Amino acid sequence: MTFSHITDSVLKRLHYGAIDPVRDWIVLIILSSITLTGIIVWNIWTFDTVANGRVIGSAATSSPPVFDNASLDAIHGIFANRAAEKEKYDTGTYRFADPSQ
Repeated sequence: MTFSHITDSVLKRLHYGAIDPVRDWIVLIILSSITLTGIIVWNIWTFDTVANGRVIGSAATSSPPVFDNASLDAIHGIFANRAAEKEKYDTGTYRFADPSQ
């Protein structure tokens, strides 16, 4: 069996026209294999890039801070006041009657 005979047989199966299930399955399997190979290669490249500490896409640029220190200090003050009130309940400075008791 020569190479040209094999090539002619494959080309004869891949002809266009009538419904040929063998041709359709061969095309489907070949396209699926190419797609799967591309996905695997892409994932290996992505993993290797990230594992070596490089960035995918353009590197992030530094930006100015979104919050200023005055707003953050105000928020810290609110949480400090809440902690002080909780401490008063825990130490017994504030007493309250529990209506469910």
